Amino acid sequence: MSDWGLAKAQAAWVRSRLPGTFLVRDMSWGIMASTVLQVRDGAHDYVVKAGDASNHHIDREIAAHDGWTSALVDSGHAARLIDSLPEERVMLLEYLPGRLVEGSDAEWHPSTYAQAGGLLQRLHSQESCVDEEYEARVNARALVWLEGPHRIEQPIAAEAKHILETDAAPPVDLVPTHGDWQPRNWLVDDGTVRVIDFGRFAFRPAATDLVRLAAQQWQRHPEVESAFFEAYGQDPRDGDRWRMATLREAVGTTCWAFQVGDEEFEAQGHRMLADALQRMH
Repeated sequence: MSDWGLAKAQAAWVRSRLPGTFLVRDMSWGIMASTVLQVRDGAHDYVVKAGDASNHHIDREIAAHDGWTSALVDSGHAARLIDSLPEERVMLLEYLPGRLVEGSDAEWHPSTYAQAGGLLQRLHSQESCVDEEYEARVNARALVWLEGPHRIEQPIAAEAKHILETDAAPPVDLVPTHGDWQPRNWLVDDGTVRVIDFGRFAFRPAATDLVRLAAQQWQRHPEVESAFFEAYGQDPRDGDRWRMATLREAVGTTCWAFQVGDEEFEAQGHRMLADALQRMH
């Protein structure tokens, strides 16, 4: 094998784990400092994920696989971690068959969302804990985004900043969350939905896993939202904390997308920000 865009230490580790492996395809998104490869060794396919020192998603994904993904892995709905080398930010996972739900007919099918709702409920229901400082931490993080480079108009940025600075930040219940629960991270194979990419895993309020869906697919097709909650159960979105979650996600999306040069995602962030601020009134 060549190094396939991996650092030398990462490539050497992959060779030591899979001596006869060869590259099937590069599945990297090409935005972040990360590499995602489908490789084959004998009759088996695997996924190699790697990042540089600036990529903390690998660390989060390794943490997710330290017991928290088993609720989905054991039933074949998420990939099993084969091995990892945390100090070099590289990991080896099972390869899951299927195609991305995003952009396929399955993206608008209620059965997709019924399955996704059931899978998310299994992830969320594993544990719950109260955190008195979570809201203050994430508000501070959003304020840091606003202090960095972005293209948010000054009055809008000022309003968002004021809301974040004056928020009461009460204690909240946290659960294990995926962090990016949406069709771009779901696979469908012969009608079965599976989940990929736990690179944003963390303990957060359950509703935070719904922000992307609410800003995207559910706006256009409320029937898939209904199917989701038929499987998930009670809607975890409460008024005040949900509004703050959507504001923070909008700020982070808009600023991050500008910094990495993703204009389409940045435009979505601006729409999310306008919607989030409108909900505050």
